[in-house]
Amino acid sequence: MTCSLLGKPVRRKEDLRLITGAGSYIDDIKLPGMLYAAFLRSPYAHGKIMKIDVTQALRYHGVKLALTGDDIFGLVKPLPVDSYPKRLKVPKHYPMAYQRVRYMGEPVAAIVASDPYSARDALELVELDVEPLPVSIDPEKAAQTEATLLHEDLGDNIGYTYRREGGDVEGSFKQADLVLSETFRIQRLAPIAIESRGVIANYEGPSGFLTVWTSTQIPFIVRKHLADALGFPANLIRVIAPEVGGGFGSKLNFYGEEVIVSLLAMKLRKPVKWIEDRRENLLSTIHGRDQIHHVEVAVRKDGTILALKDKIYADMGAYYQLSTPFVPTLTVRMLLGCYKITNCYFDCSMVLTNKMATDAYRGAGRPEATYIIERIVDIVATELKMDPADVRFRNFIQPHEFPYKTPTGLEYDSGNYPESLRKALEIIQYDKFRREQTELRKGGRYAGIGISSYVEICGIGPTIYESASVRVDPSGKITVLTGTSPHGQGHETAFAQLCVTELGVDYDDVVVLHGDTAIVPFGEGTFGSRSAVIGGTALLLSLRKIRDKLVRIAAHELKANPEEVEYQEARAFQKSNPENTLTFAQLAEAAYDVSKLPKDLEPGLEAMSFFDPANYTYPFGTHAATVEVDVETGFVKLLRYISVDDCGRVINPILVEGQIHGGVAQGVAQALLEEMVYNEEGQLLTST
Repeated sequence: MTCSLLGKPVRRKEDLRLITGAGSYIDDIKLPGMLYAAFLRSPYAHGKIMKIDVTQALRYHGVKLALTGDDIFGLVKPLPVDSYPKRLKVPKHYPMAYQRVRYMGEPVAAIVASDPYSARDALELVELDVEPLPVSIDPEKAAQTEATLLHEDLGDNIGYTYRREGGDVEGSFKQADLVLSETFRIQRLAPIAIESRGVIANYEGPSGFLTVWTSTQIPFIVRKHLADALGFPANLIRVIAPEVGGGFGSKLNFYGEEVIVSLLAMKLRKPVKWIEDRRENLLSTIHGRDQIHHVEVAVRKDGTILALKDKIYADMGAYYQLSTPFVPTLTVRMLLGCYKITNCYFDCSMVLTNKMATDAYRGAGRPEATYIIERIVDIVATELKMDPADVRFRNFIQPHEFPYKTPTGLEYDSGNYPESLRKALEIIQYDKFRREQTELRKGGRYAGIGISSYVEICGIGPTIYESASVRVDPSGKITVLTGTSPHGQGHETAFAQLCVTELGVDYDDVVVLHGDTAIVPFGEGTFGSRSAVIGGTALLLSLRKIRDKLVRIAAHELKANPEEVEYQEARAFQKSNPENTLTFAQLAEAAYDVSKLPKDLEPGLEAMSFFDPANYTYPFGTHAATVEVDVETGFVKLLRYISVDDCGRVINPILVEGQIHGGVAQGVAQALLEEMVYNEEGQLLTST
């Protein structure tokens, strides 16, 4: 082992270029002869396309090409769905609307011009005639047999019903001292990364290569689906994710615009750029959440929760994106949270509506589950006139009960839920605040305290592996190629720290490359809180292969057996004679000199590894907040916010704190401020 940088607040490698404006985002890229695309989007939530006439638009100055859904039908395949149950009803989702529009903002035509302003101006000259059809907006109503069908070939609007159950639910309800029921609506949100989506495609006709720059979390998955959609060889497609200005799941996707912009570039033999404006982003980039829960809970008078039932309506939108049907399954599987509730029945209808698709948004189904179970615990406490903390302590899975199998089919690896709650209550001075709360109320000030304990599925893995390669050049400089594709998390920093820890090299001698399918051998991308635990472990495996080879080279040079050689602090030495040593730099140079290698050892110093975890990881914690509410205006003032989070071994506390701060900010925003609102006609009212 060497000098470790694990757990230390090392400066971020990424920050210098980002804070000085030297980073290159999609819209910073300019290619010779570049053309610009713009999309006409449906103003209707549902309707038959009677006519799309682009004649006048084509006459506008600077316009080079116009395409509609009719033009691309047969040229490209429908968009894919990656994660779904076998019996899921999958509607055909074309990159642009074909014959019918099904949500406001669905692209119906694309214009390419010599500059972005002409392309946008020409959209106004497209003649669009749509015959409106009845709209299904509420998922609970859309699930009924008499509801208007979005996709007539599917028979109804329910794509799939996902169920999980365990124990004796009905018996538990009969034995209960109290049965409570409540309905919750988790509002629809928009991820709204600071950088909207963007795509540039360049087709080099003579070589046959298609290069696509896209603001994405998953460059290799985009390449795979782009090849399939276009019927184009994947080894002739290069996908590059430059700097990505946030994603939160919205860029964990494959969008129709990536297909259309690529098709336009191939037709015109010129580079084509499309940059999404904010209104398009709100209309046509995935949304999150949007679930209705009808919950029943059976409890004893001492606060023990005996059983839980939940009928869920999850709003899928008009079509599925890559992971749309997967997200509600995470909600169902995590509904029991930190609690030892052995009897449950959960029934989730995934419903198609005339809205933009929902998909993974920060937490992807798990925040919804936490919200439901934590509200239930609070309601139980209120009804039984118990302290909400006491109800939690009573029902927690205890530390000695791990690994713990839940009735929903998960196996929690470890945890100490009571300790995280105790620590949060101590930090926020829970008992003291309760006493002060009574006095404040007497004076007309309404102050409250809330607590929420959670457990998470992270390290989204099994069968979704990750890769990492390490290349050491003869000068001893290290290049890491990771299949993860960051958008702000600090992978370059964390992975360099792993290199320093394993090989003892200088932090500044490590370069981490990512997000380019022509440079990185393979990868899945960044999502599901998996990069450090899966991508980092793949890197660790490669680094240890490098160390093993260094030891073999050193043994040969030191005329010793490999078992007699140890590697520490960037040097290899003979255990019996520590002065007999070679530095990392000397070994790296020797790795490329055949005369200094054993005959059975290839020259070079490079390793690649894949890591596929056997299980998820289950971090946990408790958050607590004190607030004051103006009961006349409804204004909420956040007084204090405490988070106690178990996240395993910390690589860099700066990165961890940044993730927690961002997550808390987005959680507070959902609780107090944000919602994507559609009216009964399917018009998005919050589109700016």
